[in-house]
Parts: sequence; C-alpha cells; structure tokens
Amino acid sequence: MTSDFKATKQLFDLPKGLIYLDGNSLGPLPKAATERMETVLKEEWGKLLITGWNKAGWMEQPKSIGDRIARLIGAEKDHVVVGDTLSIKVFQSLAAALNLRPNRRVILSDSGNFPSDLYMAQGLLDLMSEDYELRIVAPEDLAAQITDEIAVTLITEVDYRTGRRHDMQNLTAKAHGVGALTVWDLAHSAGAIDVELSAAQADFAVGCTYKYLNGGPGAPAFIYVNPRHADTVKPALRGWLGHAAPFAFEQTYRAGETIERMRIGTPAVLASASLEAALDIWERVDMRDVRAKSIQLSQQFIERLSQSCPMLRLGSPKDPAERGSQVSFHFQDGYAAMQALIDHGVIGDFRAPDMMRFGFTPLFIDEDDVEKACAIIENVMQNELWDRDEYKVKSRVT
Repeated sequence: MTSDFKATKQLFDLPKGLIYLDGNSLGPLPKAATERMETVLKEEWGKLLITGWNKAGWMEQPKSIGDRIARLIGAEKDHVVVGDTLSIKVFQSLAAALNLRPNRRVILSDSGNFPSDLYMAQGLLDLMSEDYELRIVAPEDLAAQITDEIAVTLITEVDYRTGRRHDMQNLTAKAHGVGALTVWDLAHSAGAIDVELSAAQADFAVGCTYKYLNGGPGAPAFIYVNPRHADTVKPALRGWLGHAAPFAFEQTYRAGETIERMRIGTPAVLASASLEAALDIWERVDMRDVRAKSIQLSQQFIERLSQSCPMLRLGSPKDPAERGSQVSFHFQDGYAAMQALIDHGVIGDFRAPDMMRFGFTPLFIDEDDVEKACAIIENVMQNELWDRDEYKVKSRVT
C-alpha cells in the first residue's frame, strides 16, 4: 500500500484560512462523518428504532471497530474493543493487572504521565488496602525503577507535553524480566506512530480515538488485552455487556469470552458512527508512511523556527526517533502567544506551565502548510504580536 496524503487531505472538512496543528488534541472532521451520522440518525435510529441493535449491528460495533484499530496499533485481531472513556479504561486495565499480581503492591508510573492516569491509579488504590503504592519517578528513571516490587507499570508511550517517546519494547521486556505487567497509554501514539503491541508483548494498552484517529469529540476509548491474559483476566468494572450472556439477565456475573469481558456499558452508537467514517480514511494509508511523513514535517518545522525564533526553546527531543508526532516549545508567555497564533490562523494549543504544542498529522497537513505556519509564527513572535491583554485572559480549555 502506498499512502496518498494529497488524497486524504481532501477527505477532511478543514476551515479555509486556518492551518490546523492541533490534531494531536482533537482531530478535524472527516467529510464522510456528516453523511454517516445522518444515516445513523435518520435511517437507523429514526426508522429502525430499537431493532437497530440487531439490524444495524450496533451491538457488534465495539468489537468491529476495535478490530480496525488493532491494525493501527500492531495488535492481534479480536483483542481490542472500544467503549467508555480513556480514564475508565485506565482504571479497568490497572485493576485487572493488579488482580493478576496479587502478591505485589506497587504501580510504577512517571512524572510526565497524563494527570488523569495518575488520578485513576490513586483512586483505585484508595479503594484497596493501605499497603498499596503509586510510585512516580522521573521519566528517565523508569527503567532503573522496574524491580521485583512492581506489580504493573503505567506508562504513556508519548508524553503529552514534550512528545518524548518511551521505548515500549525495552521497558516491557524489563518489566517481564522481573515478573511485572505493563499498561501502555496510547493517547498520543495511536494514529501517530508505528505502535507494535503484539511484537512488544505488551500486557494491556488503552487509548482514545478523538486525537490522531479523528473520531470526534466524545469518541469512545479502546482497550487491548494480550491473548495470554484474555481468558483469565477478571474485570473489576463488571458491566452487563461484559457478561457472557447479557440478555439472560443473571444476577451473578459471568465474564464474556476474551476481549468481550472488557466491555462495560451500552455502546455509544452515535459517537461511533463518526469514528467509523474516520477509520475509512485510515484504511487508505500505511502507518509506516504516516510516521515517516510526520517526521519529515516536524523536522521541517523545528529547523526553521529554531533559526528564526530564538525566543522559543525546543521542549521536545531533537532526535525524531525519541518523540511522537508533536513538537513543543517553551515560552514564558506561551498561553498569550498561542492565542495570538490562533487569531492569525495557526491553531495549536498550550500546556502549563509554558509549553506551546503543535501536532503534525500527514493525513491533512503538508509541507506548504508547515511553511505558511512558520511564517505566521515568525511574524507573531518576532513582532511580539502576542503582547496584548486580550490574549492573556485564560479560557477554561487551553
């Protein structure tokens, strides 16, 4: 398969006059999603009503979509399912991993992890005995801290602020070498880099679908369980659709087969419809091509701005092999600067305390976009156009 990124760009509804470098936070609208949503609303929900669960295949959606995502993250077929939110899937996978290691008491994570992951881990441990511990170390110290005390590691493969990429293969091997399990958060990996869950022998993985996968705001999360655990893992969140026979309405829980047991509640049919339209675009490309192109675009961006905007300090690794598909710069007034950029036609985002983030998604960003974006950024930064009171008033979402 040869990926045609000129063709994929035409499949997105991109506002004229804007360069969108924030697909790492929320992907843009696939044009086909509008028609797909209308079909689900009018032809399925509208005409089929409750019979849509059978006739329109709504009940099978979580697993069929999971199989499509599996191709993008190097996972085995029948071992990925979508549903709920990423935070819930973090809780679910951690609880399952701890149950598989009953004699160990430590979850190991790092200070670069997304706070919500840490919140979910701590909330889970608060429900357990006091001798459990969430141990948080510096990202560069993770490997050295993986010891035989550890029950499970909770690591986001690509740091949400800096874009730093952890070595999944080596860290997973290190964990397994001491008898620990792994949970990988792929929020900034799925659709951005060439993930190989099966090859790495990861135990569990979770991720969202509204960033690089372009599923839309509120699109469901996904969870992966390695085949060696699939028939023995015990879900802590035992929703009725994870039951072996949901419509038997038994009062006692019996886990479903393999990945089906990781389902919890009713599928988000409407949100899944837009995700299906997005995944149709992903069927046209190879992840290796996506990765190679994103490196090219991000290198182009870094090389130009590093020369023209010395006030911006690179916050991402210089080596593209050590980062994902985003580039971050430190700037003391980063929030105001980002608002000015948005006002001038370049959309990125800001992460406290001083990080300006830009995402590079080849499905809809090309070399011309990067050049135009750099020119606008140079104008805003060199002429201090960000130094206005209205740009310094923080909105709820940054």
